[in-house]
Amino acid sequence: MPDSVFLSGDSVDLRPIEEDDLEFLRPAVNDRRIWRPIGRSRPVNREQEREFFEDVVCNDDTVNLLIVTDSTPIGTVAFNGIDWEADRAEIGYWIAPDHHRQGYATDAVERFVTYGFDQLGLHKITARVFEFNEASQRLLESIGFTKEGIHRDEVFVDGDYQDTYWYGLLEANWRSRVD
Repeated sequence: MPDSVFLSGDSVDLRPIEEDDLEFLRPAVNDRRIWRPIGRSRPVNREQEREFFEDVVCNDDTVNLLIVTDSTPIGTVAFNGIDWEADRAEIGYWIAPDHHRQGYATDAVERFVTYGFDQLGLHKITARVFEFNEASQRLLESIGFTKEGIHRDEVFVDGDYQDTYWYGLLEANWRSRVD
């Protein structure tokens, strides 16, 4: 797998997702511990993962990076639905279960948020988190995101309707936190 680091963190590096990475991504997103928190209730086969790579990863309106530690892929972080006119994007991320609780997601998200504000000129970054995903809620809140609202029974995940919590982070709040 390629080693072209785009952003370096304290414990992880972020690099472009390449076609060779599909062999890591497909089994990972089919793991219940990943698909449940990201709200994906159907399995993904090779062709669907390739379509995701071609249609989403290679799209100019998203930024998708692989999270690696010691050159080993452990997850992804992305800006989806970038609204260039409003200078806003939604962040999404996941870490493979064997690498949970080691600070990798926090390092990756902090680095990526900084990139969004410093390099993409974003004014606001949003995130959606399901009510049962307390770890992701804690991560977002720990780096300055504010819970802005709740969409009740927004999605059907794993046999139950789940509320979706919406978070937001304004550039000014980020700057006052890191300065």
